[in-house]
Amino acid sequence: MARARVSVDIAADMGESFGPWPMGRDADIAPHLTSAHIACGFHASDPGTIRTTIELLQRHNVAIGAHPGYSDLVGFGRRRMDMAPREVEDLVLYQVAAVKGLVEAHGLRLQHVKPHGALYNVAEADDGTAAAIVAAVKRIDPALIIVATPHSRLRAQAAAAGMTVAHEFFLDRGYNADGTLVSRRRPDAMLTDPEAMCRRAVTAVRDHRLLTAGQTALDMRVDTICLHGDHPPSQEAVKMLKRTLEGAGVAVLPLRQWLKPS
Repeated sequence: MARARVSVDIAADMGESFGPWPMGRDADIAPHLTSAHIACGFHASDPGTIRTTIELLQRHNVAIGAHPGYSDLVGFGRRRMDMAPREVEDLVLYQVAAVKGLVEAHGLRLQHVKPHGALYNVAEADDGTAAAIVAAVKRIDPALIIVATPHSRLRAQAAAAGMTVAHEFFLDRGYNADGTLVSRRRPDAMLTDPEAMCRRAVTAVRDHRLLTAGQTALDMRVDTICLHGDHPPSQEAVKMLKRTLEGAGVAVLPLRQWLKPS
């Protein structure tokens, strides 16, 4: 029996430079993406960087999402902050609304929202934070897609609110047996073999299966593949990822073209 046709999105965090200080290789990886998550100015970026990034993505026909994080430029949004749910909702409302306005000023439409760093990590396990993020996104536009890890409370809260959820897989990160990411403090947190990354992505997308850092099998639905543009092996992997996926019978398209509500 022929294998059913599956689709997937390839995305990366972008627009994380600040003023004259560059971060990442946005111009190099943009041609290989179907979607991108733009920093909203709180953990990284600034108005000029956001605008420049939107224009870059527009030239390459890459769908755009907002990437809100904690207000922590020094820590790059990777440090947890103790915030009440209403504070989290306000934080996300402010950032997503700003990027949405800039995107629409270019005649485009915002596709999705994906929290950044520590905010994303907290929303994996904390219902209050997850629900606040979902409430903010839904108030702005209930048609926006929420990107979440498959086993997270953010995914559960978004689905319960009737939002469309894109299940995310990290191309270049190690996974624990419970579906969480291996801590960046460990040497196996980031993968380094571009070809192995691509092979693992094909297995995850087609077979919904992933081999963890502990060599156990993990069931995982994958709608969008995220890579880190500041990680040199990922910069090499993304150049061959689309070709590898399409060679395995996977359609590579932006989320808005095929993803349906759960």
